[in-house]
Amino acid sequence: MQVVIGVTGSIAAYKACELVRCFVKAGDEVRVVMTEAATKFVTPLTFQTLSRNPVGVDPFALPEEWKPEHISLAAADAVIVAPATANVLAKMAHGLADDLLTATLLATRAPVFVAPAMNDGMWENPATQANLATLRSRGVTVIEPAAGELACGTEGMGRMADPAAILLAVKQGKAG
Repeated sequence: MQVVIGVTGSIAAYKACELVRCFVKAGDEVRVVMTEAATKFVTPLTFQTLSRNPVGVDPFALPEEWKPEHISLAAADAVIVAPATANVLAKMAHGLADDLLTATLLATRAPVFVAPAMNDGMWENPATQANLATLRSRGVTVIEPAAGELACGTEGMGRMADPAAILLAVKQGKAG
């Protein structure tokens, strides 16, 4: 299976490294697309090494093939955004495509999965919940976050799901 893993600007980006490893170990072809903010947490080189593929960040970089990169990436069998920040969820819900990841999401016809990660206040915010409802109504699978200690020092909902659970959800979603 060809998967695109979109990594956004969250401290949970370090968990995306393990997610990439899980998919590669399962025999999948993995391409990683990062937002500029994600590169502040984990470098593209890390994901290139783990995925054994180039990593996309810049929507204006010359593509490896004649197709624009977001169109090439959109042809995947599944697109997973993990971690999915409140910002990227809002962009997805409103059809914004101002970076390589959101352009890929807008262009894909593949099943889309999101694994939110954010502070509990952001998770519970009515705007975030409305954006999630919109995405669900469009067929996006939301892999619910877990409760626990958050990076900000509080306890609550918002921890990105475990990478193994994300892998399982995607595999089951693709089979069903």
